[in-house]
Amino acid sequence: MRSTVRLRILITCGVLVAAGVGGWQLLPSDEVRTDPIAVGTTDEVTSLDPAGAYDAGSWAMYSNVFQSLLTFKAGFTTPVPDAAESCRFVGTKLTTYECTLRDDLTFANGRKITGEDVRYSFERMLAIKTDVGPQPLFPTLKQVVAEGQKVTFQLSGRDATFPLKLATGAGSIVDHTTYPAKALRQGNAVDGSGPYVLTAYEPGVSATLEPNPRYKGAITKPGKPIVVKYYKESEELADAWKKKDVDVTHRQMPPAFLNALNEETRSGTKITEAASAEIRNLNFNVRAGTPMAKKAVRQAVAAVIDRPAITTGPYQSTVEPLYSLIPQGFVGHSTAFYDVYPEPDVAKAKKLLKAANIDTPVRFTLGHRKDATYAAEAAELKKQLEATGLFKVDVKSVIWTEFQKEYAQGKFDAYTVGWLPDFPDSDSFTAPLVGTDNTLHNDFSSATIDSLIASTQQYSDRARATGDFKEIQAEVAKDVPLVPLWQKKDYVLSNEEVAGSQYLSDGTGVWRLWELSWI
Repeated sequence: MRSTVRLRILITCGVLVAAGVGGWQLLPSDEVRTDPIAVGTTDEVTSLDPAGAYDAGSWAMYSNVFQSLLTFKAGFTTPVPDAAESCRFVGTKLTTYECTLRDDLTFANGRKITGEDVRYSFERMLAIKTDVGPQPLFPTLKQVVAEGQKVTFQLSGRDATFPLKLATGAGSIVDHTTYPAKALRQGNAVDGSGPYVLTAYEPGVSATLEPNPRYKGAITKPGKPIVVKYYKESEELADAWKKKDVDVTHRQMPPAFLNALNEETRSGTKITEAASAEIRNLNFNVRAGTPMAKKAVRQAVAAVIDRPAITTGPYQSTVEPLYSLIPQGFVGHSTAFYDVYPEPDVAKAKKLLKAANIDTPVRFTLGHRKDATYAAEAAELKKQLEATGLFKVDVKSVIWTEFQKEYAQGKFDAYTVGWLPDFPDSDSFTAPLVGTDNTLHNDFSSATIDSLIASTQQYSDRARATGDFKEIQAEVAKDVPLVPLWQKKDYVLSNEEVAGSQYLSDGTGVWRLWELSWI
């Protein structure tokens, strides 16, 4: 899930991390705690197989139990070698990328990792091509060749962002002897080489992680035992925090709970708040025969949405209105939707629908993940749209694992989904969300946008892509395959006995569980 975006807190964290570790080691302690640190989250794991998921909860797990050739260190946006010894583009065309794998790596099961495992991992991911898999991230990947410890990636076009994509959960390396070539691995076993070993797992309930003694890579500080506890809804996570069932929480606490913590100092609670790259969009299913297949309907919806009412209502100002595909802090950010739809305008929506000879009210389904906050958001959207007299909205609430599958299958006319960037680059908001065969599975395709996306990927100096990124956003505001709603702040809560919680997340979707320790 990712220098364009910068968390304010990380400017300090990047400088203090080395000193901070040393300081903790000097703290006096009567005994060393060995019990696991409990981390609570509402981000469920869709699949333990990296070929089977493209969501925050799954990738958070992958960054701890698997290795990629490259990785991101906290506070930095240039990837560094992890499983690789070195990586580089060959020549200046940006179409051939070569990595040399470390020669001292083994999976947690003891088998030596070779270039063949890397080739296999990518080829099976592309071949399996699940509805909710990460294959949309690699539209330019044409061929992977392994020769001993050397792995060469051949691309169909220039892609300066390719190294960034290798550093994501989509680049997780699996054991080719234990993962089937044409199907997802079943069961709860994981054969990876990351900093942790998954020792116990109950889907949707908990995951127990122990430090991997065989790990060798970019992380130099061994982690502590961790138990991740999963909660279906944000209110359940808040209740677990109040009962002290968890030591750390991250994604998603209820807005009312967060505001209460911000307004009064709670003894024994440490709060990390930082600007985040997480966004949320109202996405449209544009398949033929659906109400949203008609551009005028999508434009009319965009014309009447009142973002401040959403951000101050259901979210109680814990999120900020977003008027563009690319959020603030990233290269090419604009206000494309504000430029076209500056204020809710019912008259404009009526005019759009009338000009397209569309009968009103337009009836459509609106899907969302089952959660009290998301339900309140959907209710607000329904209220705004139906108050115009132009729409009739049927809201559907579905648990996360099923919700992903259903929107991918076109079960909803519109649906709200949050998005964390996969890597620190604006490309992470364009190709996966509005490119042809995008991860939203909404059947949207635009030759103009695809051409602009390809143009942005040719520049090693990412600032040179600014103009193209702004053009993409202008096209999105015109075609409206989605409507940006908000950009989110990031919150991590921990009790006073846990150190390192400020490094857990930097808004990119990477979960640095190894940074947590007992004081």
